[in-house]
Amino acid sequence: MSELQSRLLVAHEKDDRAGLIGLYTEAADRANDLIERSFFLTHAFVFALEAGDLRAPLLRERLREMGRI
Repeated sequence: MSELQSRLLVAHEKDDRAGLIGLYTEAADRANDLIERSFFLTHAFVFALEAGDLRAPLLRERLREMGRI
């Protein structure tokens, strides 16, 4: 298991929404293909929406630029 995966699991266990947004965004930035990047960005976006986080519009725009929404 990678270090990033470990941090994601810990953030999920702690229900750390802000942390999850950042970690899923980081995972998307590290992803090597469009499907994987989309998966992680979608998760980051959903957590941002649920939390009312200011990063939600930026994440939405990234997904839109990728043709995912």
